[in-house]
Amino acid sequence: MTVPEEKAEDPREIRRIAAEVGRSVVGAAIARAQAHGLGGDGSIEGHPIAGDARATVLVEALPYIRRFAGAVIVVKYGGSVRRDPAPEDGEGERIPLRADLSTFVEDISLLRAVGMKPVVVHGGGPQIGEMMVKLGKEPIFKDGLRVTDAETLDIARMVLVGKINPEIVAAMNVNGPIAVGLSGADAGLITAAPKADNLGFVGDVGGVDPTIVTRLLCEDLVPVVATIGSDTAGQAYNINADTVAGAVAEAIGAEKLIYLTDVPGILADPEDPDSLVRFLGSGELAAMMAGGSLRGGMIPKAASCLRAVRSGVRAAHILDGRVPHVLLLEVLTDQGTGTMVCQ
Repeated sequence: MTVPEEKAEDPREIRRIAAEVGRSVVGAAIARAQAHGLGGDGSIEGHPIAGDARATVLVEALPYIRRFAGAVIVVKYGGSVRRDPAPEDGEGERIPLRADLSTFVEDISLLRAVGMKPVVVHGGGPQIGEMMVKLGKEPIFKDGLRVTDAETLDIARMVLVGKINPEIVAAMNVNGPIAVGLSGADAGLITAAPKADNLGFVGDVGGVDPTIVTRLLCEDLVPVVATIGSDTAGQAYNINADTVAGAVAEAIGAEKLIYLTDVPGILADPEDPDSLVRFLGSGELAAMMAGGSLRGGMIPKAASCLRAVRSGVRAAHILDGRVPHVLLLEVLTDQGTGTMVCQ
């Protein structure tokens, strides 16, 4: 879903990268084929995907590997993607998600291995709500935002900084010591400001100092950012992860901003999952927002995408994070899989 531009100078390096990326990209292509009704072995009516087809997938990936070598890619990993589904099969069995944390970290590790510089920003709204219920505290929402008193803020910090962030970092470091966990409060990364008096400690991004992120990227590490920021007096705030991801992408001059969520992308008709809009210019997206055709959690994502591409980020993407290896499908193949927004 992106346009390759540059050519690699060393064919031997390209062959090395092809060998490294091949298995994951082919696996992603087979997963995409399975999503369209192919067999579990990647076959069509019993016929396996031929070797030349697999080679085609690799050839398709190479221009994108060359194009994005050294590029910073900010990925927002949504709490809704990680959420365990409720029993829905009629027999009390949990239905597994099509993708899980392990496939996500494989994709991030693979993008890093072929020369890209990923930054992960994660949310955890559903998990915060679940923890509040476990602790006997009822979540209260106003205009779609969770009212966050001091106790709720402590729960949010516990879930985001104490649970989800180290889980992602640990999973990523299975592939080598490559990930470092941060919160927005670390090294002054995110300066927070109160969003509204009636929301308590719900914050907005007042400023971004990307120094710690750029230092980690220079060391070939993957920053994993939890979205707790603090104001100039040290007061912590919980900030919408969509907003943080967009602000970080702008501040570090990212090539791409990618949102992983639980819908296919931006839909022309929110009631019709087949109405996916694959490409949008910033003006078209602004018109959709002004016309009220976006709903719920898609609104802050779209707003962040719009601001990011108008602030120099080359492209923003909204993808269905439940699809196995969706990052590879979007970044390394011609067709892509979700919605891409450009200036």
